[in-house]
Amino acid sequence: MPPLPDVLAAATFWISLLLVAHTYVLYPLLLARLARGRRQNADVYAPGSAELPAVDVLLAVYNEEQVIEEKIRSTFATTYPLDKLTFYIGSDNSSDRTNALITRLAAEYPGLEFRPLGQRTGKPGVMEVLSEEATAPVLVLTDANVFFTPDTLYELVKHFRNPAIGLVGGHILNPDHRQEGISGQEKAYLERENLIKYQEGVVWGSMMGAFGGCFAVRRACYHPAPRGFIVDDFFISMAVLQSGYQAINELAAVCHEDVSDQLPEEFRRKARISAGNFQNLVAFRHLLWPPWRGVGFAYWSHKVLRWLTPLLLLLMLLSCALLVARGGGLYRLLLAGQLGVLLLPLLDAALHRLGIHLRLLRFISHFYSMNAALLLGFWRYLRGIKTAVWEPTARFQGKQ
Repeated sequence: MPPLPDVLAAATFWISLLLVAHTYVLYPLLLARLARGRRQNADVYAPGSAELPAVDVLLAVYNEEQVIEEKIRSTFATTYPLDKLTFYIGSDNSSDRTNALITRLAAEYPGLEFRPLGQRTGKPGVMEVLSEEATAPVLVLTDANVFFTPDTLYELVKHFRNPAIGLVGGHILNPDHRQEGISGQEKAYLERENLIKYQEGVVWGSMMGAFGGCFAVRRACYHPAPRGFIVDDFFISMAVLQSGYQAINELAAVCHEDVSDQLPEEFRRKARISAGNFQNLVAFRHLLWPPWRGVGFAYWSHKVLRWLTPLLLLLMLLSCALLVARGGGLYRLLLAGQLGVLLLPLLDAALHRLGIHLRLLRFISHFYSMNAALLLGFWRYLRGIKTAVWEPTARFQGKQ
């Protein structure tokens, strides 16, 4: 019988590998199987119905002069009744031309309400101000770099005819794809996440977190994130589920996002989000139980294990190295494979300098970079998050 340290190391390796495989491979496959043949909520308002509720769109901005005009115009270029639509924008003490542009457009759009703040508070603080003014039964939360299509608002709001629905997520697409950057990888990630969130809504009515750039929430179950929380969209989504309402994703509620194409920029953004993820994990830890039913199973499978993946990858590497040191033959190959894969991002970076872009290598670089960002965010959370103030993500030059 192998010595106890060997047994523990081997168990650590294989359990860690299984958990990573579960969150990235097994769970999406199982979810697709469970969702097959099942339909989304069918109790909806008809297009143009007089019963459609009033809607308040809420947007917090900071230095978004590059995109704010397109954002405002795309929001009001809608099939939703304009007499039932109010657009509240709060500026977190912007220092560029954002405030001037919004003020000018407010004269053009009577449904636009502008609230400039005199000092920076972070997104939750701005949203708190806006949500206290908003009175509509349905709130739509959005980001400055997410542009609606004419039917986006209707497709989101139509589901609130069903009193069980508390939140509806939008279908965010990234229309740009540049071979030399990571926009292709981010686009693939968004498409996969949109489908997983849709299937979670179909199977359990428990979508794990709407994309913050576009979602609608019933005012009766809207709970703003506390000041100091970084990832407010996930907090709001989980608070809806905690209140006993359903959260779903509507694939017909299409909108387009202008995202960063640069790996360092995306690393910075995801590290910040990661720190906020662990704030939410603590706040909603009670929803993890029971882990074999509905919300708990989706929460563990889709979110928590992903957030823990960098730690699981480190456990796999360390346990494998220990087994190799103790003479494990199979684990020599497994360790060599792990170390070899870790070198591939360096190869991708070298080829990038030569103008060579291999899609598979870029996906590997993207995966390890984002897990490094998760690890950094976890470290920042452990050290303590001192502010929710944010900087806007760098935009594509084509959107300037």
